Amino acid sequence: MGAAHSHSRPERRPERRANVRSLAIVLALVVSYMAAEVAGGLLTNSLALLADAGHMLSDAAALGLALFALWFAARPAPSHRTYGYYRIEILAALANGATLVAVAAFILLEAYERLWSPPQVKGAPMMLVAAGGLAVNLVSLRLLHAGRGGSLNVRGAWLHVLTDTLGSLQAIAAGALIVAFGWTWADPAASVLIGLLVLYSAWGLVSASVSVLMESAPVNVDVDAVRDALLAVPGVAAVHDLHVWSITSGMPALSVHLVAPPDAGRRDELLGRAGEMLRDRFGVAHSTIQLESQGGRGPCPNGC
Repeated sequence: MGAAHSHSRPERRPERRANVRSLAIVLALVVSYMAAEVAGGLLTNSLALLADAGHMLSDAAALGLALFALWFAARPAPSHRTYGYYRIEILAALANGATLVAVAAFILLEAYERLWSPPQVKGAPMMLVAAGGLAVNLVSLRLLHAGRGGSLNVRGAWLHVLTDTLGSLQAIAAGALIVAFGWTWADPAASVLIGLLVLYSAWGLVSASVSVLMESAPVNVDVDAVRDALLAVPGVAAVHDLHVWSITSGMPALSVHLVAPPDAGRRDELLGRAGEMLRDRFGVAHSTIQLESQGGRGPCPNGC
């Protein structure tokens, strides 16, 4: 036996079903309140509310895309797609990040124009509408919180809602300043802050998505630590061709060549120890380990 393959991983179906349910509920909430924010923004002449409504529109698109990606990723794949459709979730996350950038650019442009000529804004109604949006966003954040750590796709939707929540808070603050002091410039100023927060969120999401697509090592896996741990496995003399990447978020994979001396004992036990260590210490359950004989090339002969 010259190679070992470990493809066991925690079952994701319950997690996936929970994510689908949460995303569907949040999508319904967002779409329902988005119309109210558009109407409120037009009635109060508030750019902050219209910006928040525009962001809610992007939220709805992001949530719909995330739902579609979860559904599509679970479909049976043809034989030539050996990793299935898992990367669909990463593509959806990347698309959501790009959407966030576009929304931020629009908000900043509109805010820049209004800063030079602040319009009259009805502060009190603006605060009421923003408060309703805040309530919807807080409920949505709570629903998506559990799934954001295990899925980059859900994290993208969660970030959309998070930045929208901050936008609602800033719209409330701007309305309060307008009511208390008549500072109409507070509305576009709040929009600038919203736009910058959206850009910040978008950068992290796009960066993480590109990292998966470029097959970089997961951020929670230290490749040097993996190499040292493999070298510490009894019977391993050398490690080379070590690669660690993510098939999709929460599904790391690894391939490596281990070199063992002729007196290393049973090779199947060595492979078992290495695979178990990778699962227990680094959470890498999808691994392919090639065992080679020291001083030779290729798989180890006799006794592997």
